[in-house]
Amino acid sequence: MGKQMTEMLKGTLEGIVLALLAEQPAYGYEITTRLRDHGFTEIAEGTIYALLVRVEQKKLVDVEKVPSEKGPPRKVYSLNPAGMQELEEFWKTWTFLAGRIERLSTNTNITDSDNTDSNKEN
Repeated sequence: MGKQMTEMLKGTLEGIVLALLAEQPAYGYEITTRLRDHGFTEIAEGTIYALLVRVEQKKLVDVEKVPSEKGPPRKVYSLNPAGMQELEEFWKTWTFLAGRIERLSTNTNITDSDNTDSNKEN
């Protein structure tokens, strides 16, 4: 993954994880697996666990310890009302930015092949 992609992902990963939790509660490894299923294949588990600590500290999720068949209990994260409000704000912001960026990209002379080549360099 290029540096530019990594930086953009850092800014959106919290919203992406909140969106996954809005679909259904999950524990850390399960969230990582679901992210990979959605094409985010290069995200390290440690990144997700650090993010989960942050969203828990921000009180955006509820945490329930659930017994595990293997090892200690798992922390299952579910979106609470504050998290849902944060997710709604994330989608509003995303929609706003994506619309503006799309307008900028249609106003440039860069072709798709030019974009592909520049992404390889990053």
